[in-house]
Amino acid sequence: MQYRQLGTSDLKVSSIALGCMGFGAGTGTALNQRSWAVGQTQANQVLDRAISLGINFFDTAPVYQAGASERVLGQGLKKFQRDQLVLATKFTNRTTQEIENHVSGREHVLRSLDQSLQNLQTDYVDLYIYHIWDWLTPMAEIMAGLNEAVQAGKVRYIGISNAYSWQIAQINALAVRYGYPQFVSIQSHYNLVYREDERELFSYAHENDLATTPYSPLASGRLAHPFGTQTTRRQQDTFADTKYQATSEMDQPIIDRVEELAHQHHVSMAAINLAWLQQRVTAPIIGATKPHHLDAVAEAAGLALTASEIQYLETPYQPHDLEGVMALNRSRTNNWNQYSGQ
Repeated sequence: MQYRQLGTSDLKVSSIALGCMGFGAGTGTALNQRSWAVGQTQANQVLDRAISLGINFFDTAPVYQAGASERVLGQGLKKFQRDQLVLATKFTNRTTQEIENHVSGREHVLRSLDQSLQNLQTDYVDLYIYHIWDWLTPMAEIMAGLNEAVQAGKVRYIGISNAYSWQIAQINALAVRYGYPQFVSIQSHYNLVYREDERELFSYAHENDLATTPYSPLASGRLAHPFGTQTTRRQQDTFADTKYQATSEMDQPIIDRVEELAHQHHVSMAAINLAWLQQRVTAPIIGATKPHHLDAVAEAAGLALTASEIQYLETPYQPHDLEGVMALNRSRTNNWNQYSGQ
């Protein structure tokens, strides 16, 4: 396993992070109550496998199964040495009720953090991520809360997710003005069949030394199986459909080439994708609900794609319209509150 600096922080993270969205058995009755999520016993097996592979970077959020993901992750990591782990969690938008009750952005950040720390059974998180851009809350209030959290020692560094480069530039400029901590990482939606962040976001990250830690590296399984394969997870994961509405014949040439290279290298299709990503970003976030889902991590560790292979994978790409969260971040009329699960 390779280890890399997380942006301008002093955190050394594994070049692949474990995404824990699938921890904490959900009811399947709402967007953030995933029916395919797993309980403590199975999550522990995944965590043990991840640690054995050298993964030290774990990502979760309070909206995943209404906090159950955080609670399962916290319990599962208790037997490991805390200072050897890099824990990342998030906070999302103020709810409509909070806005009506005049709960400020600062209060919202700190309340969310305290609940996450309780769920995770820890005194601090290494990376606290602004999950989804909140059009209805002043940036100054959000940054005031994050600054207070860092000053109190409850947060080491801050990151941001699902935001445009202009939004990140604007809020980081505000942080500089007030002497607050700036973001050290960007978590976005990026993989071989969805590369829109190469247009601007990744250039901004590179020029400002922000780490890139994208989610959905396998396009919710679409890049891990031959084109058109139907899996149980794919049938149950309604949220993934919002991210890949346009995934169709236009993406088949890429998926076919991933399959072709996997056969040539005698590895899984997932390993080809992870090998490609590790040459493009700091640390992709791979989800797993069974230990064998991480076999591709071991395969990718010893796989270096050539420049010609990378070009072969990338050439068929066609531009996509914005999908998933970023499509809903276009304006304040879609402030995500209705999807927050809070």
